[in-house]
Amino acid sequence: MSQAKKQLTPVPFTRVRFDDTFWAPKLQTNRTVTIPHIHQMCTDTNRFSVFDLHFTRPVPSPIVEIFGDSDPAKWIEAVGNSLATYPDPALEALADKEIDRIVAAQEPNGYLNTHFQVVQPAMKWKNLRDWHEMYCAGHMMEGAVAYYQATGKRKLLDAMARYADHIGTTFGRAPGQKRGYGGHPEIELALVKLAQATGERRYLDLAKYMIDERGTQPHYYDLEARERGDDPAKFWAKNYEYCQAHAPIREQTQAVGHAVRAMYLFSAVADLADDYDDPALLTACEHIWDAMVTRRMYLTGGIGPSHSNEGFTRDYDLPDESAYAETCAAIGLVLWSGRMLQFNGQGKYADLVERALYNGMLSGVSLDGSHFFYENPLVSIGNHHRLPWFVCPCCPPNVARTVASVGGYFYSTGPNDAWVHLYGQSTAQLQVAGHALGIAQRTDYPWGGQVRLTLTLAAPMTFALHLRVPGWCGHYSLAVNGTPLSASLGQGPDSVSVHNGYLTIQREWHSGDALQFNMDMPVQTVYAHPTVRQMQGRVALQRGPLVYCLEGVDHGGAQLERISLDPAGIDRGTVEHQPGVLGGVSLIHGQGRILDDAGWDGQLYRPRPSSSRPIDLTWVPYYAWDNRAPGEMRVWLRTQ
Repeated sequence: MSQAKKQLTPVPFTRVRFDDTFWAPKLQTNRTVTIPHIHQMCTDTNRFSVFDLHFTRPVPSPIVEIFGDSDPAKWIEAVGNSLATYPDPALEALADKEIDRIVAAQEPNGYLNTHFQVVQPAMKWKNLRDWHEMYCAGHMMEGAVAYYQATGKRKLLDAMARYADHIGTTFGRAPGQKRGYGGHPEIELALVKLAQATGERRYLDLAKYMIDERGTQPHYYDLEARERGDDPAKFWAKNYEYCQAHAPIREQTQAVGHAVRAMYLFSAVADLADDYDDPALLTACEHIWDAMVTRRMYLTGGIGPSHSNEGFTRDYDLPDESAYAETCAAIGLVLWSGRMLQFNGQGKYADLVERALYNGMLSGVSLDGSHFFYENPLVSIGNHHRLPWFVCPCCPPNVARTVASVGGYFYSTGPNDAWVHLYGQSTAQLQVAGHALGIAQRTDYPWGGQVRLTLTLAAPMTFALHLRVPGWCGHYSLAVNGTPLSASLGQGPDSVSVHNGYLTIQREWHSGDALQFNMDMPVQTVYAHPTVRQMQGRVALQRGPLVYCLEGVDHGGAQLERISLDPAGIDRGTVEHQPGVLGGVSLIHGQGRILDDAGWDGQLYRPRPSSSRPIDLTWVPYYAWDNRAPGEMRVWLRTQ
């Protein structure tokens, strides 16, 4: 058997339709509010007009200008993803107009980057380490593929194929070519998509060249720096860990440097491990992923604690108040983990897709769809709020394209099996061994753990159905057509087993067969590893896939840092679903204690501790915080 081939194939998001109270409203808000809002912001900040090539300094910062083309590109991808499931002639016409403008700016040789075409034409491809030509190209390729797949229109796709051919001519190992690769990975995974959309393998080979060349000696970033008259030793980041070019990919063992760059890079590495059946690339991904999620990840699925490099520092360094945890990084973690899941269906990857989607990604956009977080701390003293736009606005269109395509993470198929990774009320159309299979989920997930799946088949068919048992789920039950089944069931008409976090039911299925999968969803206390020094003596709450937090608005302006919780008493708390709160959420109610400042007048220190009093507490899902009155927020509480 092949050592590094994906055994699963994800079901496209275009074959999944939500009709729930969780994802369906978010998809609607995304297409009716977020996508139009992003277009307006890109228009107001001249991100589309730059493609007319009549400008000097179109945006507030020359540095931002270098990667400004990526924002319209991600908007186009979001539009394509949205149109693929919800046709909208007006939105399509708007996208066509912007695509005409973009393609008209392309040079005859295929090059397209507005900054270097207008402001610094002599500096094209002179600083791959710091500048973002390949990054912008990659996002534009992804946008072109998404738009082509949604509409069948090839104008931007063909333009991006010409750009990829220009890059493939400029870079490589042949005589006269530059042996370079982008400092901000992105184009590598985009080239994989371009190859799939066009059927041209040369784009795969170009992506593989970039992965294989990265971090080799003599180091290209040193060579190009000297060629343009710079001293490589003066690189502000001090070493090439910042851009994951400190060593060849197959020799890397840790997630280091800029978190978004790392996630995009390893997403491409996973794709190429499969495309070239390369066990060394897959092994590198496995080792780096495991090291990251066990030592360098927040409870929310956020990654990258440091503002200075927008990324990783050292093992177990996970401060909550200063957490950077960029929204784009959580999205990148979903991209990478979703790819790793397809190799052999290990539940740990689906667990992380779920954690990052429901917490680290969704926190990045307001419930009304028009305000965004760039950083996602786990504590706020009341001064951290979503904004309608940023000087560096990479996160808003990244959220938009991800929400529009979220259905693509729910199901996969194998040679003779179907996989259910995530739960949400929806219908999906799959193909198993050449036969159509419909799956309808009925559930109020993530608020409850009861899931009913009904199958639709043209004729009886024998195959394995895999249901993920989430890592947070300690107890569950399963019944098929009302008959309880357990994993101890051996051979016979129904065979049930558990492997890698999935329940596998092997049987002959008939149209109308129904599975009832019930997952207990208690409120759970969560503790951090003892080496995470900032979290010692603290506890957090999680229920199902959702991390919870306290907000000041629910606690009369009390200082949340003063509150402590008795973890042993949390099971006496209650869960209450409130359809009218924060778009409809389940709240957790419980009791804690809060330090009193009585007797402290005029004193900063004293020889006896503060007294405390009881306080009623209400937790809300972390993704929904900062959508009401401004105030404090806290995930981790002191223990009593």
